[in-house]
Amino acid sequence: MNIAGIMPLEQKYDYLRTLPAIRERCGRVHQLAQQGKLEYFDYHPEKEADVAEFCIHIMKRDYGADFSSIKPHGRWRHLDAGVGRVLPEIAKWHARHDNLDAREEIRRSIDLFVVSVLLDAGAGNQWTFHEKSSGMKFTRSEGLGVASIHMFDQGFFSSDPEQPYKVDAAGLATVTVERVAEAMQVNESNPMVGLEGRTSLLINLSAALKANPQFFGEEGRPGNVIDFLESESKMEGEKRVVPVSALWHCLIEGLNPIWPSRIKLADKTLGDVWPCDALKASSRADGDDLVPFHKLTMWITYSLVEVLQNVAKWKIEGLEDLTGLPEYRNGGLLVDHGVLTLKPNALPIDSKSGLPKVSPSHPAIVEWRAMTVIELDRIADAIRKELGLTPEQLTLAQVLEGATWKGGREIAKQKRPETGGPPIEIESDGTVF
Repeated sequence: MNIAGIMPLEQKYDYLRTLPAIRERCGRVHQLAQQGKLEYFDYHPEKEADVAEFCIHIMKRDYGADFSSIKPHGRWRHLDAGVGRVLPEIAKWHARHDNLDAREEIRRSIDLFVVSVLLDAGAGNQWTFHEKSSGMKFTRSEGLGVASIHMFDQGFFSSDPEQPYKVDAAGLATVTVERVAEAMQVNESNPMVGLEGRTSLLINLSAALKANPQFFGEEGRPGNVIDFLESESKMEGEKRVVPVSALWHCLIEGLNPIWPSRIKLADKTLGDVWPCDALKASSRADGDDLVPFHKLTMWITYSLVEVLQNVAKWKIEGLEDLTGLPEYRNGGLLVDHGVLTLKPNALPIDSKSGLPKVSPSHPAIVEWRAMTVIELDRIADAIRKELGLTPEQLTLAQVLEGATWKGGREIAKQKRPETGGPPIEIESDGTVF
């Protein structure tokens, strides 16, 4: 801090890209909500009990009393939609290359999960992926996940025909909208929202990988982050222990160039960080009204934590710093249950759907997302209290997977059976949600 107690812009920029900043800034918005000072939403904390009850019903229906069996929220669930694919894919690598070592197995797994997450932004209500091998059809996140593992298996992201099972900068540089559309079965009768934005993320990923050899090596490969992570780790007996902050640092710094330029601070782009109009009244300096979310970086982090735990067999420390995901399933759960209600005439109504519809940058969406981050913590606590469980016995990642994200999808289907979409529509460009 300087003498005036105001953080310099460079320091504020760095702070807004840390994990603790997300809860702290979202917490400020939540405090305003408690005072009735949000511009777009009214907050009804008495409705939180309804959400917790709804979530517990889903958990008991799907898991009985064995809540420890709930897998963590991560891309692995989507890649295995309907049938296991990740472990058979790894087995295929070993079958093809008998000399495949453990480090290369980890690298390939990280490669797969990184591109799969980046392809996971909202696809809209109409798109479907038909998996020929199983005969199953998938939509939304599951469809994008299943499509992505088939793309990886076919060498879509690799520059080396002799080694298709990898992602590298040279391979990503050849990606086009037409190639992505073909791989994801997009056509006039099967349209996808955000196809161009999704493609641009992959092309930008190529540049980011090349620009950050300290994380991704000279060939520009996501899986090479294991070398950096090992340098930041310690050994407890035979177990390698890695702080989640080291993984976050790799992702928030190394992947920064892939996000479209939006808000800048200290003349540097912040990524998924947005101004919240409701905070401006209490802001003392530039950047005090900014709220960080880093949703896709968080989603990659959750997903890679599971890879590092299950494939590398590493221990990841500091997972309590990860937040819930501020996206339309978790946020929709709160709106559909009345925890958050839009103020009258707050947003324009789409003539086709009859629902509010705005862009991700709209200040109402910033409020909604900030409230979602804090409310997910509160809902998780309410669920644990009702079930008599500790945060170690039921983690936030398990609550996201077994309760809130699934609950948001289920209540959306109940209330809007034709689309199953969220209660507030977002004009997705494939780069935020």
